[in-house]
Amino acid sequence: MPDPTTLATVVVDRISSDVVVLHVSGELDTTSSSELTAPLDTHVVEANRAVVVDLGGVRFLGSAGLEALVLGQQRAGRTGVEFVLVASTRAALRPIEATGLDTVFTILRSMDEAVDRYSG
Repeated sequence: MPDPTTLATVVVDRISSDVVVLHVSGELDTTSSSELTAPLDTHVVEANRAVVVDLGGVRFLGSAGLEALVLGQQRAGRTGVEFVLVASTRAALRPIEATGLDTVFTILRSMDEAVDRYSG
């Protein structure tokens, strides 16, 4: 059985001093959603203008992963931080669209779009 701590990874990056990018890869499910929750708690704070969650490397997005994203969105709303998802793969988009969350999240199709949105 694989080690649950290695199912998902999040690499933190920045577009600018006040825009954080969380590059997520792997499988976001019940055993690994905390890999996303912890960095969201750390970076969705008033000091940041925006948090971009890049789901490009996600192979599976389960209900616990969706819940982590919803909680991140809610926290962003409370703290005045813009919360944006980058999602173009079927593995990421299908669960978001199937649950109707595509009407809740701001979804960009590429990191290039995110960089253009927050640069300069």
